[in-house]
Amino acid sequence: MARRRRTWWIVGGIVAVLALGLGVGPLVYASLQEDAAAAPTVQAQPSDVELAPDTDGTWAVSPGSSAGYRVDEVLNGADVTVAGTTDQVSGQVVVTGGDVTSAEVVVDVASVSTDSNQRDGYFRSNVMDVGTHPTATFRIPGPVDLPELSGTPVTVPVTGELTLRGTTRQVQADLAVVRTPEGVDVSGVVPLVFGDFGITPPNLGFVRVEDRGQVEFLLRLTM
Repeated sequence: MARRRRTWWIVGGIVAVLALGLGVGPLVYASLQEDAAAAPTVQAQPSDVELAPDTDGTWAVSPGSSAGYRVDEVLNGADVTVAGTTDQVSGQVVVTGGDVTSAEVVVDVASVSTDSNQRDGYFRSNVMDVGTHPTATFRIPGPVDLPELSGTPVTVPVTGELTLRGTTRQVQADLAVVRTPEGVDVSGVVPLVFGDFGITPPNLGFVRVEDRGQVEFLLRLTM
């Protein structure tokens, strides 16, 4: 009987440890995670640098550009902000008579990555279905009045069309725009509700993603 009681105590202890690990483990993991860095934004230029001409023409999205997403995860009650990003960004902006007459930015969704390969794999296959919808697009179809650009960032409100996973919705965004020695830098954030684009936020029990987030980008434009 004594040996049997000792055996049950050992089994019970093992079960307790496992239960504690399953419950506390994710919380410890979440507590060790740091929120993602802030979204990249344009920077004011030094007053003594020569800025590129502010001219009409076709401006190309150039190396140094980036785009991605930002969401809040809840991991067993602990909140973590996650950001995925890629430098695989292309597109162009057409300026005529001082106005943006058209703009299109294309992002390679399959290359968007975070600090977790498991998260990225789930995002690409289950959430965004990159096999069918490999890119996301932000378009400005109509004219947008541009103020005179300088080395100090200005805010330009725009109405555009965001396409995610094959669904297009009209969105509003405030763009920060600044002239640089190389051209023009533009940054912006587009808030979104995933359901509006037919996207179901992951909910795997111990971890779930909030039903809204944002697309963010930093564009280096050159002639």
